[in-house]
Amino acid sequence: YGESGLEVSEIFQHTAAHADDLAVIRSMHADVPNHEPSLLLMNCGDSVQVRPSLGSWSTYGLGTENQNLPAFVVMSDPLNRGLPKGHAANWSSGFLPGAFQGTWVRSKGEPIPNLRRAAGLSDSQQRHQLDFIGQLNAGHLRRHPEESELAARIKSFELAYRMQSEAPECFEVDSEPEHIKSLYGLEEQRCSHFARQCLMARRMVERGVRFVQIYSGGMENARSWDGHGDIRKNHSQFAGETDQPIAGLLADLEQRGLLEDTLVIWGGEFGRLPVSQLSGGKPTGRDHNPHAGCYWMAGGGTRGGTSYGETDEIGHKAAENTVEIHDIHATILHLLGMDHKKLTYLHSGRRFRLPDVAGRVLHDIIA
Repeated sequence: YGESGLEVSEIFQHTAAHADDLAVIRSMHADVPNHEPSLLLMNCGDSVQVRPSLGSWSTYGLGTENQNLPAFVVMSDPLNRGLPKGHAANWSSGFLPGAFQGTWVRSKGEPIPNLRRAAGLSDSQQRHQLDFIGQLNAGHLRRHPEESELAARIKSFELAYRMQSEAPECFEVDSEPEHIKSLYGLEEQRCSHFARQCLMARRMVERGVRFVQIYSGGMENARSWDGHGDIRKNHSQFAGETDQPIAGLLADLEQRGLLEDTLVIWGGEFGRLPVSQLSGGKPTGRDHNPHAGCYWMAGGGTRGGTSYGETDEIGHKAAENTVEIHDIHATILHLLGMDHKKLTYLHSGRRFRLPDVAGRVLHDIIA
């Protein structure tokens, strides 16, 4: 596809139209073959213990552009498939102050609880109420200055108050023109849920939200990209739900001049094995493969139309330019303008960083 001749699966035909914008990594390697530790590794750089997530490190390093909206927002699958394995640990702030934790936006109903002021409560009454609560919390914090959770709670009350003025409009995707809704696929039943989230993400990004993360699928097997039974059916379904919305997001960012300043990242915790897995007596599934996975990035200073790394001839293991998740993290931080070796936080007497003592920047995918 494209002038670059990038190879893309036929189940991603809409995304393939943006081949010349994609920097594809084909040699991802993970440490373990299980969902929860691999998701922790993907998000937090460690597969054993919960550490600050990529979104938390990013907002810790960059701060926020809009004091009326969260800096780090997470959206999960809205079709009763549950949260991803590991749940909120995937967007945890870990040992960073709690203010850097991701804000989870509910998949149905009101995006964030109590987003609108309670009936019968005026703005001045609410302001007096928050000031009184703030005085009580501040007094407690003076007596217990090491309680970072309390400091984060004080900030969250104030953020929630400010959000009431801007967040409702930010989440109103129905106010978008019809041609924009059509671009994302809002009128298509199978992808309307993911399309709504991608469009909401664009609205947040242009309003200064630093980091937006969207999950497709929730739990294992048929409820996620976990094709143990019938990988063709499974991947075709989830690709069908996400392909047009993702392509719409790329096109929309580009036409607004936002793509060059916005880094779009697509990927999961691992790939699938190249050998069949029996299900119901039929060899139609594929098991987990931590030895070879795929990521792509677009915009934000990446080199479009690029393919980096290769697997062996059957797609079992990374065979050329093997990439670890620490390399992905180092590269993302570099593209965001930060040195992964210098972005540190002192905890328990040691200076920690997202890729810990590993990580290299993949300069070959950077423009």
